[in-house]
Amino acid sequence: MSVAEEISRRILAALDPAVLEVIDESEKHRGHAGYREGGQSHFRVEITAPGLDGLSRVQRHRAVHDALGAELLARIHALAIVFGQPDQPDQSLSEGGS
Repeated sequence: MSVAEEISRRILAALDPAVLEVIDESEKHRGHAGYREGGQSHFRVEITAPGLDGLSRVQRHRAVHDALGAELLARIHALAIVFGQPDQPDQSLSEGGS
């Protein structure tokens, strides 16, 4: 199972998101610190989950990190998380999330 698949599996199980996209952005970081040949080091997670509604930004990040677990986080060099709003599930998260 790829790291991206494992990220998706763990977030789906823990947070039951309405919207989830896991993007491997490793190739954009070729030559930078933490890049590994073959990718699987830099990720963007775009998520809308009702269970995160009302939480502060720090609490939302902690919830995602808790869902992933320390072992998986140790294998990821960089993780960007973009949060959508549950009342706007069709909004493009890349354009308007926080």
